[in-house]
This record gives sequence, C-alpha cells and structure tokens, in this order.
Amino acid sequence: MPERTIVITGASDGIGASAARTFARQGERVVVVGRSAQKTEAIANEIGADFFVSDFADLAQVRTLATQLKEKCPRIDVLANNAGGIMGPRELTVDGHEKTFQVNHLAPFLLTTELLEVLTASQATVINTSSVANSLFAKFDIDDLDAAKSYSTNRAYGNAKLANILFTAELHNRYNTEGISTAAFHPGGVATNFAADSTSPMRLAYKSFLKRFMLTPDQGADTLVWLANATPGHDWISGAYYAKRTLSKANRQAYDAGLAKALWQRSEAMVAQDMDKLDQGSDHGA
Repeated sequence: MPERTIVITGASDGIGASAARTFARQGERVVVVGRSAQKTEAIANEIGADFFVSDFADLAQVRTLATQLKEKCPRIDVLANNAGGIMGPRELTVDGHEKTFQVNHLAPFLLTTELLEVLTASQATVINTSSVANSLFAKFDIDDLDAAKSYSTNRAYGNAKLANILFTAELHNRYNTEGISTAAFHPGGVATNFAADSTSPMRLAYKSFLKRFMLTPDQGADTLVWLANATPGHDWISGAYYAKRTLSKANRQAYDAGLAKALWQRSEAMVAQDMDKLDQGSDHGA
C-alpha cells in the first residue's frame, strides 16, 4: 500500500504518542500535533515526523494549524482528533467558551471543518477520541454548552465526550457520501498523565496504586490504530462509537439525530462568532 498521511492531535504524550509511533513503524507519514512544543518536537524527532504546536484553548491557534496543515499536507488520509482532557474549576478561554467544551469539542470541530476540502478530496477517515464518561457523567443541555448554568468537572467532561460522538454522527450524516468515514471511540482507562491537572476525583486513580491496573498507552491506542487501518463500511460502521474494536453503547442522547444536527449548528455559530470578534478587533485597531 502507498504511504498514507496521518495527522494526530494530542500526540505529544499518552495514546496519541503511542499511535504515532505505531503508524511510523508501519511506514506511514505521520504529522504530530501537540500543545507542548518541547514534548511534541521530541516525539516528532523520535519517529521522523513533521510536527505542529497548537493550544486548543485558543481557536486562533487552531485556525493557524489548519492553514499550516493545508500547506504541508495536500492529502490527509486519517485525521485523529485525539487532543482533550479533564479540566479544573470552570474557566473561560480567550474565546469566551468553557475550557473543557472548547478543548475537547469546539477546537476539533473547527479543525475538521477547516480541513473539509482536503479531507473529502482524500476520502479520509476522521477518528474522534471520546470516553465512556459520555455515559457516566453527561447531562447534555444544548442551551448551556458553556456550562454557565451548571458546572462540575466530571459533567463538563462527560458532555464534551458526548459532543464528540454527536459530532461523529453528524459528520457522517453530512459528508459520508462525499467520501469521509468517521468513528468515535473509548480508549479505556489508560495509565498516563491524563487528569493530572484537573479537580476531578478521577485524577486520584491516576496517582494511586490503581494506576498499575490501567491499560498501557499502547493498549489504549489499539482501537484508534485499528480504526485507521481497517476498512470503513466493511470492518467498522461510519458514524458509530467503538470500544475495544467493538461497536459500543453510548449515552442515549448520542442517538438523537436532531441533537447532533443542533450541536453542529451551534458549534458553527460559536466558532463564527469568535471569527467576528477577531474581525472587529482588526477593524478597531485599523
């Protein structure tokens, strides 16, 4: 098979870095994206990959990343939206959005939609890293996406991971006929630095003896690698949610097509609003 171009966000550590190493060993062209310049460059140098640094808490950086990827990668065969995490107390980003929702959903939504022309031309696979937290913690309110009315660390994370699945379903609905295949997946409880900076009770498990019972990053990356290497429509169903290479049951709200469509529309409006703010700032500065 000819070399593919695989872009992985959140690739400076954990399952993203593990998947990047695996794809590089398989002879693919890997592009790693991470928030930490030092860690991202280290992984890139280790596997001989291109890399870009982008902080998803700043949507201007996501737009810059999309531009850089389009310049560097005329073809993208796989986009793995893997960046994300659990945050601490409610915090707004520079764009005015709740940080958990922006980093886990709005930023990958923006990156994917900015790359749609390349992705459709490449007949690409888009893989979104979700979590079983979508079933455990989510109480999704389409009218409170920035959690202004009600916030908890776990609920915000669960809602964002449910948003990943809803985004996957609507991306399939809108663009599968144009060649894009997409899936969301739960990697399992992986022994990484995940949740280390959050206030979620889950962070304690990652710092206790329980960590020894968790999956390795390689094990956590297994379903991501499988989705990228297997054949959509034959080995897995586009628009669906997986765990351990198996079709998995998500939160009941994940199957609400109207909610998936509404989330897409709200997300479009939210990122467009941020662009309007930038334009207004430029006009004022002029």
